[in-house]
Amino acid sequence: MPYLLISTQIRLETGPTMVGDEHSDPHLMSILGATKRSTLGNNFCEYYVSDAPRVVLDKLESLGYRVVSMTGVGQTLVWCLHRE
Repeated sequence: MPYLLISTQIRLETGPTMVGDEHSDPHLMSILGATKRSTLGNNFCEYYVSDAPRVVLDKLESLGYRVVSMTGVGQTLVWCLHRE
């Protein structure tokens, strides 16, 4: 999986950070210390870490990921990363 999306809500920019969906690489999620959880009302799971996005981005950079783009969607910040 060379692409990865991470996100956080603006009011939670110190964490937690969403780092993957239910189909994400379990090994990568383990390295990040992510736990899988489902929010009430959703029929899917997401991986979260308690770290701030900056900390997650630093970890992913050390693993070879680079930010491709970043945007704000409503009250959510989203980063798209890619690994060669």
